Amino acid sequence: MAQRKSGHVTLLDIAHACGFSVSTVSIVLSEAPLSQNVAAATRDQIRAMARQLGYHPDAFARSLRRRRSQTVGVLAYDLTDPFCTPIVRGIQLGLPANYLPLLMDAQTQRKLFDSYLKMILERRAECVIVIASWIFEETNLMADIEKNHVPIIIVGRDLTGRRISSVFVDNEEGGALAMRHLCKLGHRRIAVIRGPEELFDTEPRWAGVQRAAAEAGIQFDSRLVFQLPSLVDAISGFEGGLRLSKQMLQSGCPFTAVIAFDDLTALGVVRGLTEAGLRVPQDCSVLGFDDVLPAEVSTPGITTIRQPMKEMGLQAVKWALQALDARERGVSIKPQLHKAVPQLVIRMSTSAPPKRKTGAGAAR
Repeated sequence: MAQRKSGHVTLLDIAHACGFSVSTVSIVLSEAPLSQNVAAATRDQIRAMARQLGYHPDAFARSLRRRRSQTVGVLAYDLTDPFCTPIVRGIQLGLPANYLPLLMDAQTQRKLFDSYLKMILERRAECVIVIASWIFEETNLMADIEKNHVPIIIVGRDLTGRRISSVFVDNEEGGALAMRHLCKLGHRRIAVIRGPEELFDTEPRWAGVQRAAAEAGIQFDSRLVFQLPSLVDAISGFEGGLRLSKQMLQSGCPFTAVIAFDDLTALGVVRGLTEAGLRVPQDCSVLGFDDVLPAEVSTPGITTIRQPMKEMGLQAVKWALQALDARERGVSIKPQLHKAVPQLVIRMSTSAPPKRKTGAGAAR
């Protein structure tokens, strides 16, 4: 066989190899109804040659004919963040075998986010699932998506007010679960690390912590309430927890427990307390949020508030497929909202406060 210009085996290559017309080869390999009119021996010969040459159908050409790309754009704000991984897994599990996820990583960069979102539209993705962060709110490409009638689902924040179906966890209830757990163990002097100001999760999570504290008659010392700066990358939370744990110890305020904004921040707190000679949880309990893999495999394992991340990905792709079906039928559907239920996962990093009168901190 002559050297092909393209690296892919084509219908023409098979036709030349077995001596039949391209149309006959196409009819047989596409299993069109007309293939029943082709002799069984001919069909077998064509299929055998296709297997021998390693032929695979040209999905791109097929999508042009059908005007269906069968591609779902998946845009993650940062794939190095372990929060994104199980969501992506859920999306992949929920997609039918004939759909291709086009996965892109914005690396928490606004320019990359906008560029990839534009690329997803140019590649004619049939719908878009965004694993969100603050950069999504600012993009100006939303109008282009709406004009092209491309369904979009957001995971990680509520944008139903902008007519976008949204999947996220009940952050306020999660914050309350965290606080109630520590109160049940007997903690009263609790430090809190809030999330970055611009993140959607920060305020409702803090509101839940405050609500549960009020129920228990606990007032926070303002010197023990901290806030993470803007996240540059996934490691920023860990570094913030490490730095803020040192500030806690330098504050002179005793505390017996820390509620961290997320698991990576909690791991940073554990590192900082350990470097200061404190034991977790014997001297100070630490609680995170998300239930990412590092929280499970660390020593000590981090008590956390679990987000059902894989299930959130499954829900997002379910809605995406429903939206595509509705578009095919010419039916409009209203934006949907799914607020996932958080769950307390108790591990080694929390226990009753130390029996001595003072806990962690410079005043011990």
